[in-house]
Amino acid sequence: MPHHDSLRTHGLADLKPRRILLCQLRQIGDVVMLTPSIHMLKKRYPDAQIDVYTEKKCAPVLENNPELRHVWRLDKSLGFWADLAFYREVGKGPDGLGYDMIIDFQQLPRIRWMLMFAKCPVKLSTPPPWYNLPFYTHWAPGSGPYAAKCKAGVLMNALGIPWNNDPPRIHLSGAERARAEELLGQWSVTPGQTLVTVDATHRRATRCWPAGHYAELLRRVAQARPDVRFLLLYGPGELEVVRQVAAAADLGSAAILPGDMLSLREMAAVLERARLHVGNCSSPRHFAVAVGTPTLTLRGSTSSAWTYPGPGQEDVALDLPCQPCGENECSQGMACLRDLTPEMVLLRVLRLLEGREKPVLAGDDGD
Repeated sequence: MPHHDSLRTHGLADLKPRRILLCQLRQIGDVVMLTPSIHMLKKRYPDAQIDVYTEKKCAPVLENNPELRHVWRLDKSLGFWADLAFYREVGKGPDGLGYDMIIDFQQLPRIRWMLMFAKCPVKLSTPPPWYNLPFYTHWAPGSGPYAAKCKAGVLMNALGIPWNNDPPRIHLSGAERARAEELLGQWSVTPGQTLVTVDATHRRATRCWPAGHYAELLRRVAQARPDVRFLLLYGPGELEVVRQVAAAADLGSAAILPGDMLSLREMAAVLERARLHVGNCSSPRHFAVAVGTPTLTLRGSTSSAWTYPGPGQEDVALDLPCQPCGENECSQGMACLRDLTPEMVLLRVLRLLEGREKPVLAGDDGD
């Protein structure tokens, strides 16, 4: 715990920054959760130039965002001296003029290194522990419970920017939407069919609903809704899991397993075309929210704080006494996931599929 006041915001009320840098490295879903904060800052400071410092793997989330000037892409495969040169470059800004305000949402070592090189009058973060005090000039607590609101809490409490429940946003181009239509054509998805995306993978067992449960759920949904086509999403090293789900479901052409893994931008564009996304608590659910697609998330060890508090965005859990534990390992046989049966989930899926048309997100018409 910090041994100092949790609020240090002197001089920020009258601040009119011209150049702002936001620092959010890992993970991909966390960078999606950053986008409401970007929007909040752009509304408060419409003339400011806003940049983001993130990891190379996360940068595609921010492509085509009209509220950003520049995205710094950290390549973690570089050597120590190359890293130092990069940190110095980030601190100077793309125009060499530096920044008026840097907001760090994580306090990670690779951010602190950059802060050492940055000559900036305002270095803002959440209340730092004593060993991070030299890196920051101002701090304020987060908020919650929704994860994106928690992240934006430092803006709310330090800068007085109100939270308006803005959803995450991924800004798609016309070319990306055309690519999604091309892929749907390759997969023989016709206009009269209903696309449901499925994320049956997770690197943490305590967050991954059993593959057999997914297969049974898909079978039951297909029986009730013959028009549904299921697109099985997967990331690096996850192909074998989705193959098992597809084989166990045995739905033939109704279960689509892409031969090549989709890029992050392709996934976002295809998710926008889906009627519903069903899956574990991982980044595809946040991508779905960011393009206006309803979601149903099967929760294990995670809490409902990752669920956007808006229409069509739901999660389902047994709410056992041990939930949410937040743990990556379980000594209780992961009953929270094992005992959450396909029958319990089926009616939720069918109800969401029968819901009203998807909301349309404004401001996503870039080329």
